[in-house]
Amino acid sequence: MLPLKDNVPTARFPVVTVLLILLNVVAFAWELTLPTDQASNAGFERAGVSKRDQALAEYGAIPYRLTHPGKECGITGQGGDSTNIVCQGTSDYARASAEGQVTMLDSPPWWATVFTSMFLHAGWLHIVGNMLFLWIFGNNVEDSMGRVRYLLFYLLGGIVATYTLTLLNADSAEVLFGASGAIAAVLGGYILLHPRSGVLTLIFLFLFVTLVEIPAVIMLGIWFILQALPGIGGISIPLLTSGGVAYLAHVGGFLFGLAMIKPFVAWARARRPRLAH
Repeated sequence: MLPLKDNVPTARFPVVTVLLILLNVVAFAWELTLPTDQASNAGFERAGVSKRDQALAEYGAIPYRLTHPGKECGITGQGGDSTNIVCQGTSDYARASAEGQVTMLDSPPWWATVFTSMFLHAGWLHIVGNMLFLWIFGNNVEDSMGRVRYLLFYLLGGIVATYTLTLLNADSAEVLFGASGAIAAVLGGYILLHPRSGVLTLIFLFLFVTLVEIPAVIMLGIWFILQALPGIGGISIPLLTSGGVAYLAHVGGFLFGLAMIKPFVAWARARRPRLAH
């Protein structure tokens, strides 16, 4: 299922939603400028890691760094499936470091990667799908609470999504990145704001393709189930080399949206000036 548009009009132009989309697109355009062969740094070249994957590892969120502030990580291995990220304080790092096989990542502070990771994407399908969902559903959520509160809602949703997965994989040195967690919070908010709105959806069923208007509660409910089932089944963090899906982060973001949309909307209404009678 691929949503194309909803039928809920907005009262104001969604400035923050558009800016978030632009920031994601700019970040992805920067990723595309990075070569995908081998990094110029000799250590990364030895490990068979490209400049693009190096950037994803450096600016993505690594659960071990988030749960062990001050510990840094590096890449070790001979390329392909033998390439790994190892972090200070682990036996793998000690062993690889003693053998001179670790090339340290030049990452920003651990707390900064919680934010930088939200604007990175693994490929065209990843970013196009995320930005489509953000455009369709984000404008109405922004309309419900105003621009500043919406930005806070979005970023907090991304943080909760990252830590949902991180706290369940505290010692993992895999890399988490993408806007999906924050966008999942937007979807969780939308499903409570406009459950009966119609979402024009492109349906693919083998060779059968059609357009159907589906109630948001059904369309987004199915989306959530498709995230929750593999997440509960143990599929978790995207690998630097495998491009997996962070289902548990999506679940965490969506639940945040469900829980916090009403407080944020109530906050916005309380701040609006009342007309004198």
